[in-house]
Amino acid sequence: MSSVRKVGVAGWGAIGRVVGTALAEGRVEGAELVRVIDNRPLGGTAPARQTTLEEALEACDLVVEAAGQGLVREWGERILASGTDLLIASTGALTDEDLAKRLLAAGPGRVYFTGGAVGGLDLLQAVRSLGPLDDVRLTTTKLPSTLEQPWMDEELLTRMRTATAPVEVMSGTAREVPAKFPRSTNVAASVALAVGDLDTVRVQVVADPAAHRTRHLIEATGAHGSYRFEVSHLPDPGNPATSQVVPHAVLRSLAALAGRSGQIL
Repeated sequence: MSSVRKVGVAGWGAIGRVVGTALAEGRVEGAELVRVIDNRPLGGTAPARQTTLEEALEACDLVVEAAGQGLVREWGERILASGTDLLIASTGALTDEDLAKRLLAAGPGRVYFTGGAVGGLDLLQAVRSLGPLDDVRLTTTKLPSTLEQPWMDEELLTRMRTATAPVEVMSGTAREVPAKFPRSTNVAASVALAVGDLDTVRVQVVADPAAHRTRHLIEATGAHGSYRFEVSHLPDPGNPATSQVVPHAVLRSLAALAGRSGQIL
């Protein structure tokens, strides 16, 4: 592998544009953007050659997934089998345990996950080595409009659209919730990846008309300690379903993979 990571960004949306532009401007030492993968016509606006994913695998040693869970399901194993590493932003795809096992077993490429909009996952992963956590809860609060889904009935949609106070939209496990909110609750899957158990993580999704910042509260307890992490982010102006910080979390992960010193690992 060369000393400079040859990166392809899959998905030129709210996350991919920020990540790809930073790479093209040389803001990630040890990594360069060589391909943009998106099946939509971008009109020459991408700062690197636009190709299919299959063609990009011939030029890249690392693909950043910023295109959604579908790409992880359809292409994840093929990317890794080609010898190309894969950095996944849409961790919600990993609520499919069979897929997660196949990706972790695939290779010779390596699979990585970015923490996205929350912190503390490194600590939860470290605590997990001491023994299982007894209780893990995630409460995600967003603007009602960012949580609307095709499966919702009219009664729930009306409650959300007319709400003057927080409304619980769904509660369940980290196995159940991300499948219902594929663009809004990757955080739940990320917490489950850190904890090592989809069913241990209880998730509550709340619609709040006053939630001008997206909020995530993680609370965990176990025999070895208690942990609480709370974050409040501005939504991305181009895609309010995701937080503005997410592409910068991807860039931090990229910097670590490119070998930048001084990184917290």
